Amino acid sequence: MVTVAENKLLTQVGPGTPMGELMRRYWIPAAMSSELIADAAPTRLMLLGEQLLAFRDSTGRVGILDHQCPHRCASLFFGRNEEGGLRCIYHGWKFDVDGNCLDMANVPPHQDFKSKIHATAYKVIERNGLVWTYMGKGTPPALPEIEATMLPESAATFNWMQRECNYLQVLEGDLDTSHTDFLHGGARTEKVYAPDDPRRFGAINRAPEYEVRETDWGTMYGAYRPADPGETYWRVAHFMFPFWTITPSGPFGKHLYARAWVPMDDTHTMSLRIVGNAGRVDPGGAKQLGIVTGLEDLLPNTSDWYGRFRPHTNAENDYLIDRDKQRRNSFSGIPGIAAEDQAVTESMGAVTNRPAEHLAPSDRMIAVTRRRMMDAATDLANGKEAPIDSYARARGGYFVATQGKALVDAYDEVTGATVKVPA
Repeated sequence: MVTVAENKLLTQVGPGTPMGELMRRYWIPAAMSSELIADAAPTRLMLLGEQLLAFRDSTGRVGILDHQCPHRCASLFFGRNEEGGLRCIYHGWKFDVDGNCLDMANVPPHQDFKSKIHATAYKVIERNGLVWTYMGKGTPPALPEIEATMLPESAATFNWMQRECNYLQVLEGDLDTSHTDFLHGGARTEKVYAPDDPRRFGAINRAPEYEVRETDWGTMYGAYRPADPGETYWRVAHFMFPFWTITPSGPFGKHLYARAWVPMDDTHTMSLRIVGNAGRVDPGGAKQLGIVTGLEDLLPNTSDWYGRFRPHTNAENDYLIDRDKQRRNSFSGIPGIAAEDQAVTESMGAVTNRPAEHLAPSDRMIAVTRRRMMDAATDLANGKEAPIDSYARARGGYFVATQGKALVDAYDEVTGATVKVPA
């Protein structure tokens, strides 16, 4: 059971909090490169409880700054993006992408002290269509080598979606495999699957057993069920520091996938889902099964702090639940996988009251991951280094392996020598 103090440790991400400081030791995906146009208006970003602005200057460089001007704290959101910097409209002070003050327009040249003024600015790198920022102290690590993030922008699909709740409860939804055959597939029987589709074993047996282990990159689980004689059906997934997941939503080997659950603040989360396109027109047979993701059903973006990538389904419209469909041919009655997940995780409240939970054996991955995260945050606060790994060995998906193998052995069987999990 999680205590009240442990729940705060896990869920609070603002400056100075143990979990927030841990997350600031990693590169954070902040925006798409295509969102930021040279010399265009800055974009408001809420990241780890900080109100920030992202902008691309006239030379193409991207900056991520605190939104308040260091002069009189007016918001630089209203500033002029011009000639290599962002100029505050209040008194004309101008700052470049690194936070350097370039001009103190309302101060005579012989009295200015711009060399001593610096706006809070965070390191930025662009790779494969994504803008990454590092909000921590000291030298940042290398960008993560999660396979999906290494794909060129043209070879991947990016889906962004905001959730109105704490990051941890939506992240834990990705670590909870048994909900898939209820929330998303409760109305589907074995008959809807092709004879060679291993997912039929999930419809036959909706209560898998689990093996969970810690890894260099975080944690992993294997949910396993009996398959055809002599075989076992596995669904393998990962948690990767600080907030990445790989789910078993596609066939292992063809499934290049990763999702970041980026905390905006303690009660809002930005989801970034990256899926490789190669060989994956419809790899899971979603269309044949009538599966709708709903990932593109978003409201128009606005310029406020919570204005990006908001789903059309929300608490005000009860996530468009259709009770008639729920009775007839849909287990949930909610349109699409994304909306189903959104409804249940947001219904837990802005921050889940974990001390009220009663975890089951099916929640083993969640319990182990929570402990791993709390230990890492506490260790960092006590002077130890944050866990850093290349992530290159982390792959997820579903597969069938020889019966009787443990998780590591089954994983090695399908990955060969290229991917090894610590024993």
